[in-house]
Amino acid sequence: MNSILLLIIGIPILEIIIMMEVGQQIGAINTISLILISAFIGISFARVQGLNTIKSGLKNIYQNKLPLFELISGASIAVAAMLLILPGFLTDFIGFVLLVPFTRSVLIKFFFKNTETKNNSKDDNVLDGEIVSKNEDNEKNKK
Repeated sequence: MNSILLLIIGIPILEIIIMMEVGQQIGAINTISLILISAFIGISFARVQGLNTIKSGLKNIYQNKLPLFELISGASIAVAAMLLILPGFLTDFIGFVLLVPFTRSVLIKFFFKNTETKNNSKDDNVLDGEIVSKNEDNEKNKK
């Protein structure tokens, strides 16, 4: 709980500091313009990536495959779009990292590789077997 509170307080403070530094270098109007332009470009790119993810998901559904990667990718695109709407350079950077298909797939594989190894370790102790009754065994020996 403390880490979430730290993020809620820390991210806006970092954004303000970064905006002040950039504003001192390039000016206030240019800083505001840059934030607005990055938001519009990011939202349009998120729309394109979202449509591509939907197409890929439908392709998997038509092939009777579970579109799990597309679902996770779509959720990360939604988070990226939300981060791009928020004013600031740090959130825009994280949003653009989530929008690029290569970095998004690398991040998804990294985070879900750890959960797959944890889930697979539980299944290693399972043994498959078959129950044979004595009556069937005796009848086979008589014949």
